[in-house]
Amino acid sequence: MEKEIFQQVKNIVKAIDDKLGEDIVVLNLGQVSPICDYFVIATGKSDRQVKAIADEVENQLKETGGLLSHKEGHRLGRWILLDYGDIVVHIFHEEDREFYSIERIWKDALVENIDKFMDNDI
Repeated sequence: MEKEIFQQVKNIVKAIDDKLGEDIVVLNLGQVSPICDYFVIATGKSDRQVKAIADEVENQLKETGGLLSHKEGHRLGRWILLDYGDIVVHIFHEEDREFYSIERIWKDALVENIDKFMDNDI
């Protein structure tokens, strides 16, 4: 199961990167919360980009069997939450990310090294 979750996080990070999402952070919540195992947090520079990132995450996870159980915020495109059960994706407009400071709220979570989720094929 952990391997499947890790692969889904990789797919999410790739989808975000494909749409030029910025400041991607993966928080491992396994030891601090029963809500989920991971938060994936990213930033878009405009409402349109935030929506495009969320749409790409949905499309890529749909192709790999990810089941979206809940989605919020897509209409406004300021903070979109995609709940995949074990993984919750937060895509923020840059102003909203700074305002809500979700990493500070979950400061006890382990911040994963993003490189292990990136395919660095050059």
